[in-house]
Formats: sequence, structure tokens, C-alpha cells
Amino acid sequence: MAKPANGRRRQPAPKAGIKALLDKGRPDDACAAAEAAVRARPRDPHAWNGLGVALRALGRPEAAVAAYARGIALAPHLPSLHSNLGNAWRDLGRFDDAVAAHRAALALTPDHAGTWTNLAVALRDATRYEEALHAFERSLQLAPDNASVRFDRGQVLLMLGRYEEGWRDFEARLSLPDFRSAKLSQPRWDGSQQPAATLLLWPEQGFGDTILCARFIAAARRRVGRVVAICKPELMRLFATVAGIDELVPLGAAIPSYDVHAPLMSLPRFFIPRPSAIAPPVQMTVSPDAVRKMAALIPDTGILNVGIVWSGSVTFKGNRQRAATLDRFLPLAANPNLHLFSLQKGEPAKDIAALRATAVVTDLAPHLKDFADTAAAVARLDLVVMTDSSVAHLAGSLGRPVWNLLPHMPYWLYGPSGTATPWYPSMRLFRQPANGDWSSVFERVAPALAELAATPERRGRAITSS
Repeated sequence: MAKPANGRRRQPAPKAGIKALLDKGRPDDACAAAEAAVRARPRDPHAWNGLGVALRALGRPEAAVAAYARGIALAPHLPSLHSNLGNAWRDLGRFDDAVAAHRAALALTPDHAGTWTNLAVALRDATRYEEALHAFERSLQLAPDNASVRFDRGQVLLMLGRYEEGWRDFEARLSLPDFRSAKLSQPRWDGSQQPAATLLLWPEQGFGDTILCARFIAAARRRVGRVVAICKPELMRLFATVAGIDELVPLGAAIPSYDVHAPLMSLPRFFIPRPSAIAPPVQMTVSPDAVRKMAALIPDTGILNVGIVWSGSVTFKGNRQRAATLDRFLPLAANPNLHLFSLQKGEPAKDIAALRATAVVTDLAPHLKDFADTAAAVARLDLVVMTDSSVAHLAGSLGRPVWNLLPHMPYWLYGPSGTATPWYPSMRLFRQPANGDWSSVFERVAPALAELAATPERRGRAITSS
């Protein structure tokens, strides 16, 4: 290590200390420690790198970019600085810049699996899917046991319609440390015919994925003797009508005897090896009590009744990319031929009152106790216009018209292009042309909705064409 002019040996930034603070969930303290290191050693690229790491953990990617850039100016030969810069650019949605930074890191360390992974993720987010596949494959050549990379590659393969390969990689999610699996003693089902077996099905991801994969339960039932399904409370009333379920058990209750088990998201690989084999959505019966309740709340006044949702679960880590804001929807309410009804649940539902929009948006959230109520509301509405979340799967399963407003990189289910999806025939897709560009989406939605509202004979039909 080179000595500075005063003859004292320069010490590296206390990266271990910063990492320890971050591991303890103390990003503010980590950032303070990193800032102190930079003040003490302003010519040390490692100190700037540590500051960038702390700032990014603190949710300050703009400042992190500046810190990494300062470090690169001092030591352009350090690959970690370039790679970390790429990750910060990705946080900001600057995917092309992220790709360039990761390629700079790879020029310095061409056989580093983690850097290939970072490049692959940036390429995927930039919707450069074929290039992303190549980078994921290179990463797996260098580190073949990385389940996270295999899972990410699987979702890209599914996005491209390469289902047989994609489902194999998709199973890698079951090996991830943060995967919420049920603690079950019996073996996993392999999809084979087992006429004497009881199959236990359990939910693993969000409500939308549960509704999506409910279409495979009847097919699974034909291969086994009996199906027991564990169900989240919010779906219990709705799933009581799903064909193929012999016994429905609330999540958290005692699990009855079973022979084999499977997470719901593992069912597609047994039944759809290719997109052309996609099964129709599950058929659900709407509760008569809920229908009566919604009839009073959503009157037929002769104008178009439109449901809206602008955010999925705020606890989902990808929600920021897929969610819009209520103010994007409010200009639609200026049309006197339609009325907006909010199906939004959770914290974002408070936006109606916060924006003083109660006169033009009827808030149904207080009346939606579970998905059976929401199903009744969707069945009563002429159309649902929303960003992607569980209600889109519900509306699609009910065969109701739903316009799904998608981020630039959508969920794999919707593929890389097009205005329709074979998974839900009644769904029309509106895609962002560029990352974060909701303005262009609503510029297409507004006239399409105005046309529909002006033609009563088209109301209630599934409008899926562009």
C-alpha cells in the first residue's frame, strides 16, 4: 500500500464496521461512519465506496451515484466501484447507465459471477430479455448452484414464452433463504397419477398468484384421490366455490392428514409446457349476499361504472414500479358519462380523502371485507381500470372487462409485448413505452374510456383489442 506524503500508512475505510451496522438495520449510523471515513481519507476510493453502499442502503441512490463516481475518479481499476455504481443507476431506473457500469466492471473482472448477475438484472429491467438471458447463463456457468440467479433466469424464460425451461428454473425459488415455505413432513408432489393420495396445496405468494393458479386445482384433482387446500382468510369465501377442492383449511389452522403436497405456483409446470396450452381462468361463483350488498352501493344510473385501483400491496418490494398514483386517474372523472368507484385497499385508499376526491370517486374499501365482496363489486361494474395487482386476476377470472396498466417491465405473465394475454381473455393491456412513463399510458386510456362511455351498447363487454 502506498504511503501518503506525511509518511503515515493510509488505512482502508472501515467497510466491516459499515457492513455490521447495515446488517443490524442501522443505515443512518452506517452512513455517519462512512461520512467520517471520507472526511478522514478523502483520497481513499474505498472510503467513497463505503459511503456509496451506506447511502444506497439509506435509500439515497442519487447521492450514492456521486460517491461511487468520486471513488472511480480516484481508482478506475476497482471493479466493485463500477458494479456498485451500476446498482445505484438501476435504483434510479437509469438502466442503460446501469448496463454500461456493469460492463465496465466486467472488463476488469470478466469471470466474476456476481457482476454477470448484476448485468443480467439491469438488462432484464431494460427489457433487453435475450441479452439478459445470455448474462444469466454466463453467471450460472461460473456459479451453477446459485438458486437466486436460476430463479431470475426462469422468470425471463417465462416472459419469452419458453415455458418448459422456465418452469424448471422457476422451482429454484423454493431454495431461496427468504422463501416462505410451509413446514411439511410429507414429500412434494411430482405431478404424477396417484389416485389414492391426498394432495395438500398451499399458497406461497400474493393473492393474485393464488387466484392465477387456482385454474389448475381441478386438473390436479383428476390425478389424485383428494385435494386439501390451505387458504388465506381473505380468499376463503371465494375459494369455497372453486372446483376440485375437497377441503378448504384456513391458513394457520391445523393441517389435516395428507400424502403429498405442492405450492400452488408449482402447478403450472405440470399442465402448461407451452403458452398454447394455457388453461382458462378458474370459474368462481359470486356470493349472493355480496351481490345484494354491492347492488345497493353501485347503482345502475345509465352511465359507465368504472372501478379503479392504483396500487398493489405496499409491502411487495416491486410495488413502486407497478403502482401509479390516484391523481393519474382523477382526470378520467371529468367525463360526465362515467363514474369512478375505488376498489383500492390498504394505505393508498386514504389518497381519496387526502386529494379531496370523494365527490368524484366512490370509495368501496370500507365495504370490501374480503375477495368475495370485491368479486361482487367487480361483477357489478362495467369495467375495471387499474395497475397490476390481485384485483386484475380476480376480474380476469370472473371474465369481466379489465384494463391492466403495466410498467415497462411487467410481470412475466404478460409477455414482452401486445395488448392481450391468453391467461385472461377479458383483459386489455396498456404498457408503458418507457420506464416510469405513466403519462403515455393515461394518454391512451382516456380517449379509449371516453369512447366506451359514449357508446352504451359496448358497456359490459370484454374490450381487449387496441
